[in-house]
Amino acid sequence: MKQETFLPDDYRPAEDEPFMNDRQLEYFRIKLINWKNELLAGSRDTIEGLQDNTRNIPDVADRASEETDRALELRTRDRQRKLVAKIDAALRRIDEGEYGYCEKTGDPISLKRLDARPIATMTLEAQERHERREKVHRDD
Repeated sequence: MKQETFLPDDYRPAEDEPFMNDRQLEYFRIKLINWKNELLAGSRDTIEGLQDNTRNIPDVADRASEETDRALELRTRDRQRKLVAKIDAALRRIDEGEYGYCEKTGDPISLKRLDARPIATMTLEAQERHERREKVHRDD
Protein backbone atom coordinates (compact mmCIF):
# COMPACT_ATOMS: atom_id res chain seq x y z
CA MET A 1 0.00 0.00 0.00
CA LYS A 2 1.34 3.39 -0.99
CA GLN A 3 1.97 5.94 1.74
CA GLU A 4 -0.35 8.95 1.63
CA THR A 5 1.32 12.24 0.74
CA PHE A 6 0.42 15.33 2.78
CA LEU A 7 -0.25 18.49 0.79
CA PRO A 8 -0.63 21.93 2.34
CA ASP A 9 -3.75 23.78 1.13
CA ASP A 10 -1.66 26.40 -0.67
CA TYR A 11 0.66 23.92 -2.44
CA ARG A 12 1.40 24.53 -6.12
CA PRO A 13 3.87 22.44 -8.13
CA ALA A 14 7.10 24.32 -8.74
CA GLU A 15 9.75 24.02 -11.45
CA ASP A 16 12.53 23.84 -8.84
CA GLU A 17 11.38 20.53 -7.35
CA PRO A 18 11.86 17.08 -8.90
CA PHE A 19 9.40 16.53 -11.75
CA MET A 20 6.38 14.37 -10.87
CA ASN A 21 7.49 13.76 -7.30
CA ASP A 22 4.94 12.39 -4.81
CA ARG A 23 3.64 15.86 -3.89
CA GLN A 24 3.08 16.85 -7.52
CA LEU A 25 1.37 13.56 -8.30
CA GLU A 26 -0.90 13.93 -5.27
CA TYR A 27 -1.69 17.53 -6.26
CA PHE A 28 -2.79 16.45 -9.74
CA ARG A 29 -4.64 13.40 -8.40
CA ILE A 30 -6.70 15.62 -6.07
CA LYS A 31 -7.28 18.16 -8.85
CA LEU A 32 -8.51 15.44 -11.23
CA ILE A 33 -10.74 13.76 -8.64
CA ASN A 34 -12.35 17.09 -7.67
CA TRP A 35 -12.95 17.94 -11.33
CA LYS A 36 -14.50 14.52 -11.95
CA ASN A 37 -16.76 14.86 -8.89
CA GLU A 38 -17.98 18.28 -10.11
CA LEU A 39 -18.82 16.85 -13.53
CA LEU A 40 -20.64 13.86 -12.06
CA ALA A 41 -22.66 16.08 -9.72
CA GLY A 42 -23.65 18.24 -12.69
CA SER A 43 -24.74 15.15 -14.60
CA ARG A 44 -26.91 14.01 -11.71
CA ASP A 45 -28.51 17.47 -11.55
CA THR A 46 -29.20 17.38 -15.30
CA ILE A 47 -30.80 13.94 -15.13
CA GLU A 48 -33.00 15.01 -12.22
CA GLY A 49 -33.93 18.21 -14.06
CA LEU A 50 -34.83 16.37 -17.24
CA GLN A 51 -36.97 13.90 -15.31
CA ASP A 52 -38.74 16.67 -13.38
CA ASN A 53 -39.38 18.83 -16.43
CA THR A 54 -41.14 16.23 -18.52
CA ARG A 55 -44.37 18.03 -19.20
CA ASN A 56 -46.75 18.57 -22.07
CA ILE A 57 -46.40 22.09 -23.50
CA PRO A 58 -49.28 22.99 -25.81
CA ASP A 59 -47.57 25.91 -27.58
CA VAL A 60 -45.49 24.61 -30.50
CA ALA A 61 -42.88 27.36 -30.27
CA ASP A 62 -42.42 26.87 -26.52
CA ARG A 63 -42.17 23.11 -26.98
CA ALA A 64 -39.55 23.54 -29.74
CA SER A 65 -37.57 25.91 -27.56
CA GLU A 66 -37.60 23.47 -24.64
CA GLU A 67 -36.57 20.58 -26.91
CA THR A 68 -33.67 22.67 -28.24
CA ASP A 69 -32.58 23.45 -24.68
CA ARG A 70 -32.78 19.77 -23.79
CA ALA A 71 -30.74 18.73 -26.83
CA LEU A 72 -28.08 21.31 -25.99
CA GLU A 73 -27.94 20.13 -22.38
CA LEU A 74 -27.63 16.49 -23.48
CA ARG A 75 -24.80 17.37 -25.92
CA THR A 76 -23.02 19.22 -23.13
CA ARG A 77 -23.40 16.24 -20.81
CA ASP A 78 -22.10 13.90 -23.52
CA ARG A 79 -18.97 16.04 -23.84
CA GLN A 80 -18.59 15.93 -20.07
CA ARG A 81 -19.01 12.14 -20.10
CA LYS A 82 -16.10 11.95 -22.54
CA LEU A 83 -14.14 14.31 -20.30
CA VAL A 84 -14.73 12.01 -17.31
CA ALA A 85 -13.22 9.16 -19.36
CA LYS A 86 -10.14 11.33 -20.02
CA ILE A 87 -9.91 12.16 -16.33
CA ASP A 88 -10.06 8.44 -15.49
CA ALA A 89 -7.28 7.82 -18.04
CA ALA A 90 -5.15 10.55 -16.41
CA LEU A 91 -5.71 9.00 -12.96
CA ARG A 92 -4.64 5.64 -14.41
CA ARG A 93 -1.47 7.26 -15.79
CA ILE A 94 -0.73 8.62 -12.31
CA ASP A 95 -1.10 5.12 -10.84
CA GLU A 96 1.11 3.65 -13.58
CA GLY A 97 3.83 6.32 -13.22
CA GLU A 98 3.28 7.71 -16.74
CA TYR A 99 1.52 10.95 -15.82
CA GLY A 100 3.12 14.21 -16.88
CA TYR A 101 5.10 12.78 -19.79
CA CYS A 102 4.27 13.28 -23.47
CA GLU A 103 2.82 10.16 -25.10
CA LYS A 104 4.56 11.08 -28.39
CA THR A 105 8.02 12.24 -27.30
CA GLY A 106 8.35 11.03 -23.71
CA ASP A 107 9.37 14.56 -22.66
CA PRO A 108 7.95 16.13 -19.50
CA ILE A 109 4.80 18.18 -20.05
CA SER A 110 5.19 21.64 -18.48
CA LEU A 111 3.65 22.10 -15.04
CA LYS A 112 1.81 25.20 -16.28
CA ARG A 113 0.18 23.15 -19.05
CA LEU A 114 -0.75 20.35 -16.66
CA ASP A 115 -2.15 22.83 -14.14
CA ALA A 116 -4.31 24.41 -16.87
CA ARG A 117 -5.22 21.10 -18.55
CA PRO A 118 -4.54 18.20 -16.16
CA ILE A 119 -5.70 15.65 -18.75
CA ALA A 120 -3.01 16.72 -21.24
CA THR A 121 -1.17 13.80 -22.84
CA MET A 122 1.26 15.75 -25.01
CA THR A 123 3.66 18.65 -24.65
CA LEU A 124 2.44 21.88 -26.19
CA GLU A 125 4.83 21.46 -29.12
CA ALA A 126 3.72 17.87 -29.80
CA GLN A 127 0.06 18.92 -29.54
CA GLU A 128 0.60 21.73 -32.04
CA ARG A 129 2.33 19.34 -34.47
CA HIS A 130 -0.51 16.86 -34.04
CA GLU A 131 -3.14 19.53 -34.73
CA ARG A 132 -1.28 20.83 -37.81
CA ARG A 133 -1.03 17.29 -39.18
CA GLU A 134 -4.70 16.68 -38.42
CA LYS A 135 -5.65 19.90 -40.21
CA VAL A 136 -3.63 18.97 -43.30
CA HIS A 137 -5.10 15.48 -43.51
CA ARG A 138 -8.68 16.41 -42.68
CA ASP A 139 -11.25 15.72 -45.39
CA ASP A 140 -13.30 18.92 -45.76
